[in-house]
Amino acid sequence: MNDRASAWCLLTEFTQSESLRKHALAVEACMRAYARKYEGDEDLWGIVGLLHDFDYDKYPSLEDHPYKGNEILKERGWPEQIRKAIMSHAEYTGVTRDTPMEKALFACDELAGFITACALVKPGKSLAEVEASSVKKKMKDKAFARSVNRSDIVNGAADLGVELEPHIAFCIEAMREIAGELGLDGSAAKTA
Repeated sequence: MNDRASAWCLLTEFTQSESLRKHALAVEACMRAYARKYEGDEDLWGIVGLLHDFDYDKYPSLEDHPYKGNEILKERGWPEQIRKAIMSHAEYTGVTRDTPMEKALFACDELAGFITACALVKPGKSLAEVEASSVKKKMKDKAFARSVNRSDIVNGAADLGVELEPHIAFCIEAMREIAGELGLDGSAAKTA
């Protein structure tokens, strides 16, 4: 029951926002890529990425997210390993990040959102136009994608034990593999 199809059903049950669904797919892609790199369970890591914000659309407050999601996952029989990883992605929960999977989730979450924002301001609205160096440069512009926590991106890479720019490049590559699903393959620019 706790497979990718079940995770997708749970995500779509609670998340109506198309942009949040795309964010979940982007983080899933990054997590799957890191699972391959670190010889982790690709499906497990992917599911964690897919579900990390599944409750955010309905419960966006700091008091509720990811706590409500954790309760729902527990009620529905999702394993502790998945629930702990999801709890650990929010700094304010106090849940420590101890495993490579937990560290990767924190490292990829804010970054995936920031990479998406960088792609959307490109003329072709495409990940093919996004380079790690330009993402790193955009991070210095506090007015750009101001809701993205830059220190989480920097600290996430450090905790994962990777240099920032190669980490950004790695996540861009992972997201490019599903650019069509993310609407970041240039097709959005053609219809605009």
